[in-house]
Amino acid sequence: MHGHLSQDTLVDVPAAVVWDVYGGLELGRLVDKLLPDVIGRVQVLEGDGGVGTIVKLTYPPGSPESGYVIERFTKIDNEHRVKETEVIEGGYKALGLDLFRIRLEILEKDSESSIIRSSMDYEGDDKLAEVASSHVSIKPLEIMAEAIGKHLSEKKITK
Repeated sequence: MHGHLSQDTLVDVPAAVVWDVYGGLELGRLVDKLLPDVIGRVQVLEGDGGVGTIVKLTYPPGSPESGYVIERFTKIDNEHRVKETEVIEGGYKALGLDLFRIRLEILEKDSESSIIRSSMDYEGDDKLAEVASSHVSIKPLEIMAEAIGKHLSEKKITK
C-alpha cells in the first residue's frame, strides 16, 4: 500500500523568507513558540539543521496523535527550497508503516508571496490501508504552514 497527501498553503511572504524558516531548525523553534498546544514541542536530538539532523516532536495532551515522533532530515535542497524528513520512530511508524516521509517545498508565487507545499508519502502492508486512511492526516502540516505564514507576514508588517 502506498499513500500520498498534499496541501498547498498560500502565504503573503516572499519564498526566500519562508525558506529561511523551513530550511533549518527555525521551523521547530517557531512551532514551539506558536503551536505548542496544537502541534507539540520540538527537540533537536542530533545535528545542526542539515541532512542527518534528528528531531523529536512530542504531541500535546489530547491531540489526535499520541506520544511522539522522531524524524531524520534526509534532504535539504536550498536551490529548490525542498526539505524532506523520514519518521524513524513513533508516530505513524508506530502504526506499522514501513515508510513515512514528509516533504516541505516553498514555491515562489511572486516577489511578495509564496506557496508552502506540504506533502506526505507513506508505505506499508496492504492490511494497514484502512488504518492509514483513518489516521494519516495532512491537517497538522496545514495548520503549521498557516501559522508560520501569518507570523512571518505580521513580522514583515512591523519592520
